Amino acid sequence: MASESLQTPVIPQTDARSWQSDGRPVPQVNDGLRYLIGGEIREWKGDVQEIESCLFFNWNDGIIRPKLGPAPLLDDNEALAALAAAEKAWDEGRGQWPTMTVAGRIDAMEGFIERMVAVRERVVELMMWEIGKTLADSQKEFDRTVEYIRDTVQALKVLDRENAGFTVEKGFLAQIRRSPFGPTLCMGPYNYPLNETFTTLIPAVLMGNPVISKLPRYGVHLNGPLMEAFRDSFPPGVVNIIVGRGAAICQPLVATGRVEMLAFIGNSKTADILQKAHPAPHRLKSVLSLDAKNLAVVLPDADLSVTVPQLVAGALGFNGQRCTALKIVFVHKSRRQELLDLLSEAVGKMRAGLPWVKGVQLTPVADQRATEWLEGLIEDAKSKGAAVVNPGGGERIENY
Repeated sequence: MASESLQTPVIPQTDARSWQSDGRPVPQVNDGLRYLIGGEIREWKGDVQEIESCLFFNWNDGIIRPKLGPAPLLDDNEALAALAAAEKAWDEGRGQWPTMTVAGRIDAMEGFIERMVAVRERVVELMMWEIGKTLADSQKEFDRTVEYIRDTVQALKVLDRENAGFTVEKGFLAQIRRSPFGPTLCMGPYNYPLNETFTTLIPAVLMGNPVISKLPRYGVHLNGPLMEAFRDSFPPGVVNIIVGRGAAICQPLVATGRVEMLAFIGNSKTADILQKAHPAPHRLKSVLSLDAKNLAVVLPDADLSVTVPQLVAGALGFNGQRCTALKIVFVHKSRRQELLDLLSEAVGKMRAGLPWVKGVQLTPVADQRATEWLEGLIEDAKSKGAAVVNPGGGERIENY
């Protein structure tokens, strides 16, 4: 949709990376080639991918996207080195981390939280530039992630207390204890590259599993400031962080048969590929959150003053780049036109622009290919009788 926010300043041709937008310099990611294996932060010397911001700006008569810096394209040798480090930390379940007391693991995690909070501003800044999430939403994602870790710690404390006693069942006296599985591959999505990556990683680590965390394609740099926190908080090999193309580094890992558990948030096609790569797929323990087709149902007696804001927030929060976003709205035919009019008005009032500008709700999408895909969906719908009713609907400027 068109908006005043697209009338962006001109970037000086000399050095786009040092240009300031609204008082915010393009983040200098000079350490983007780092990854973590076996308690050692390494610097990659091989092939790289250049990470551009999803944000774009007018430059003379054209468009420029600030470069944030390169990121590694690790090969299978480095991925297997990460697996070897995790296996060493595991040591057939006899390693320091899996045999550590729950209290000891909790102490280590609380130390990680302190180190994580110390780099909050840097992570939030990179999140805005890398995936285009608004300042408020970036701060919220960071804070919710910290809250999630603390809640997970509390849940583990409760679980440990409950399991400390003995259970009598049908004449049998037993004590139930939970044990880790072993080396775990964790993969999170780009739309919540911090929060959902950590929802796979943190529980696995807290329960005593060494992990290999493969960072999402969009969200590599914003996780970079946390590498020291991981290195300094946990024994070597407990947390290993790798970066690159999933087909090049994740499939070879799973294909070894030495990955005991897969924690993955994404699409079912990728999950199928990974599971089938395992030589004994039924032995691979999988924790999967896949796809989504969330819908809303608007009944005849719905209060549209409440319904419409909920529909807009549900469908267009973070530009709709959420697995929990509303994809379908079923509305009773008696309220159809009224709902369309109110929805069109509400969407028309949404402000597009740069993520740190107050009041902005719509930003460029993180994956520049997504706008072409969305245009195709609109054209397909129109060919089947649909119509665009909101002003500016279907208009595209770069990846807006």
